[in-house]
Amino acid sequence: MPNLTEIIKEVSAIGTGHDVVRRKYMRELSQLTDRNLVIYYSGWLQKRGLPGLDQYMALDDNDKNGFMAAFHDLDKSKGLDIVLHTPGGDIAATESIVHYIHQIFGSNVRAIVPQLAMSAGTMISLSCSEILMGKHSNLGPIDPQVGFLPAHGILEEFQRATDEISSAQNQQELQGKLAVWQPIVAKYNPTLIGQCQKAITWSNEMVKRWLCDGMFKGEENADEKAEAIVQGLGSHALTKNHARHIHTDKLLELGIKIKFIEGDQKLQDAILSLHHSCINALSHTQAVKIIENQNGVGLSLAVQVMNQANNQSAQATGQTPLQQTTPSPDALDS
Repeated sequence: MPNLTEIIKEVSAIGTGHDVVRRKYMRELSQLTDRNLVIYYSGWLQKRGLPGLDQYMALDDNDKNGFMAAFHDLDKSKGLDIVLHTPGGDIAATESIVHYIHQIFGSNVRAIVPQLAMSAGTMISLSCSEILMGKHSNLGPIDPQVGFLPAHGILEEFQRATDEISSAQNQQELQGKLAVWQPIVAKYNPTLIGQCQKAITWSNEMVKRWLCDGMFKGEENADEKAEAIVQGLGSHALTKNHARHIHTDKLLELGIKIKFIEGDQKLQDAILSLHHSCINALSHTQAVKIIENQNGVGLSLAVQVMNQANNQSAQATGQTPLQQTTPSPDALDS
């Protein structure tokens, strides 16, 4: 006869109806590909506008705990398919998580993007050997943000200020230009320009290295191929906006290796069924982020939404296991 603790674990393992359906489609996709499967889903589209939640829906260092739990006890020889749906997040956390993924699975990693993998999600996708996408799927620019502002944009604006002030023909014109630019430049902290330059260099070098070691590993002219992609997705002047949705035709033009899911009806059905089940869970539960493997092991971040003084506010309840049998940190792979 099971004791109370065992009953709690059994109930938690079964989960809600949303969990049962999502896990069903995860297992089906994993069985179809004969590969390990991990989903990384953010509810930023479903929870949009709820105050205080943005910080919980972006990729950050806490997510590594979810990946550690999800990777435990998997057959590493089967490689990894990671299904991404995210607005992006912290660049340092992205670098650390990608390094960890490669430590566990090497270069045998594919990204699956059923809808959107923006910013850091695009960077993770580019660290994979191949990206599975539909005709409706999008990646985004990888130009870094500093204080929620585009680093490229800040440098462009500063350079414009410098050029206009330097080009003044007389004192009156100089004073006029200074009057325009001084209050703008005065908002910059002393290290902002240097931070922007370093963030751009860091981001470009990191993604280029991943492309050379992964997608273009062993190929002739790998360096040139990687550089073209980095310049195409990393230039704010070309992409115009960090939120821009970049379609597959442009991605192919840049040389990114994409496998269209429309070419395999069973694969397309399996991926989109999983995607819709994840979106449904994020839409109808308190979950704001789900990291989970095909065995139902991972972590979820949930929030409790409350009405206070006629205003919606959100408070994080913290990460809770999707399955209480998630191993302790001491047992996790490193």
